[in-house]
Amino acid sequence: MDPNLKLSIKSRELLPDLSVYQHLVGCLIYFTNTRLDLTFAVSVVSQFMHVLRSAHIDAVYHILRYLKSCPGVGLFYASGNQSRLSCFTNADYVGCKTDRRSTSGCCTFYGNHLTSWKSKKQVVVSRSSAEAEYRAMAQCTYELLWLQSILGKLGLVEKGFFKAVL
Repeated sequence: MDPNLKLSIKSRELLPDLSVYQHLVGCLIYFTNTRLDLTFAVSVVSQFMHVLRSAHIDAVYHILRYLKSCPGVGLFYASGNQSRLSCFTNADYVGCKTDRRSTSGCCTFYGNHLTSWKSKKQVVVSRSSAEAEYRAMAQCTYELLWLQSILGKLGLVEKGFFKAVL
């Protein structure tokens, strides 16, 4: 997805038939389970499921063209000893011009393997970019603590054995 593309409910003319758009976005949501590169773009276009504009359907077609151009890309999990939880996070300050909320992103790894990822609008409007980054880091810390408790119960990770990278 073009990083400079800002979709909103105020752009261009309203399209009457929502069913094709909703079906395509629904299919793209399933692709995000194995195609991490689609997560952000699909989350953006899924915000407009009930107010369809021509710019929104154009963005979905752009995602479909991208999928067609790289069919073999996906997640790969190699065998081997994994020993560390890590998390990478980022946020954009006032990424959505409609409601002025920032978007947080978080990827957690167990060793070299990607275990979970998330891209979500923040609940409140941040007053600064530092606050937006802090909220993203706090969400990532919650995710790490939850994964650490699960892996600890399975006997795979010792307590206090993770690192976070902003």
